Amino acid sequence: MMLQRQAVPVLGVDATPLDVAGLTGVLNRFVADGTTRTVVGHNLHSVTLFHSEPEFRKFYEDSDVVLIDGAPVLWLWGRGKNHSVPVMDYRLGSTDWIPALGEVGGLERIAVLGAGPVANARAVAKLQSIVPGATVSGMPGDGWNEDIEEAAAAWLAEQRPQLVLVGLGMPLQEEVLRRRLDSLPPAVYCAVGGAIEQIAGIQKLAPRWLGRLGLEWAWRLLLHPRRVAYRVLGEPWVLLGLLVRRRLQRRTAAAGEGSSRTSGP
Repeated sequence: MMLQRQAVPVLGVDATPLDVAGLTGVLNRFVADGTTRTVVGHNLHSVTLFHSEPEFRKFYEDSDVVLIDGAPVLWLWGRGKNHSVPVMDYRLGSTDWIPALGEVGGLERIAVLGAGPVANARAVAKLQSIVPGATVSGMPGDGWNEDIEEAAAAWLAEQRPQLVLVGLGMPLQEEVLRRRLDSLPPAVYCAVGGAIEQIAGIQKLAPRWLGRLGLEWAWRLLLHPRRVAYRVLGEPWVLLGLLVRRRLQRRTAAAGEGSSRTSGP
């Protein structure tokens, strides 16, 4: 099943604009289907990696669902025309849709991969309360290396979950899924970043009114200045440079094609 994507103006990426109910419906079909699927999200960090890392770009292009996870991405998407779904009033982050997993029919086995032992255990307990009929298992991801990756692959093969929340941070979680996806058991693999710590209650969520104003970056910068300073204050300029270069390259290519047609026989 191919889900239609829509272009996000200026950023040069495509996304699957879904709200919580829409994504829940998609997950219902994915779980019933029983095949391997991937769910990712676009924010400015992922857009920067999309335009600078070819393998990251291919992973996103091949993913089944690319959510709009980031206020700037949502704003720019809203500039487009002829949307097949209503313009959303808020981006769809992992902590928005994870609490709705109880609405996914037939979801009996969930795996939580990532974060530290305490956060992972608390997230497992929280998910158990969200989906009472499911078996929820967890494996921390602290100090990720080749040995842990091998152990995680073996653990997933043993658990055979239907849905996996992979919270190793971007771009590590995407790199792991790209390397391992073909050999992992069939499931819906969701790249959720820091949502494991947030669901566990260890990392505080920004108030929704800040999110609607597009000021979550200020909240994160206040709570975790060392962790997010570059992404909030530096990376947007890197992205701007990448987008300008992309536009210039497209103009040059178009001019070259026009010159070839003019000088042709």
